[in-house]
Amino acid sequence: MPSLRTYSVFICHDWEYSDHYHGVCNFLNRAPNFVWKNLSVPEHDPLENDQMLQKNLRDQIRPAEVMLALAGMYSARSDSMIWEVAFARRIGLPVIGVMPRGNVQLPAMIQHAACDIVGWSEGSIVGAIRHHSLRT
Repeated sequence: MPSLRTYSVFICHDWEYSDHYHGVCNFLNRAPNFVWKNLSVPEHDPLENDQMLQKNLRDQIRPAEVMLALAGMYSARSDSMIWEVAFARRIGLPVIGVMPRGNVQLPAMIQHAACDIVGWSEGSIVGAIRHHSLRT
């Protein structure tokens, strides 16, 4: 069997809702025939220095092939998520909105930025990454 392609993914999220982030990571880690590299900011090593924050975020987002934006209503109030999604759009990075389980509303910011909105399932998230990734 040929080796699997590795997808570079940045997950735009708010650490106050880290269960959503960890849920998506679990989906991607257990998806069959799918290999990915997580370019997100790890919870144990946050980018705290305000002066360097945006530079560090740009450096982490640029090599990504796709951004997953966790689309809970909290994202509309998260300055860092708003900035990350705007930067992704500025550099032409595809943004995929992921609706957390049970959400019925989607923040306007993600509705306008996303090339696709998917539900809370392993198959829909992995399928969207494969479909929208910059390097096919």
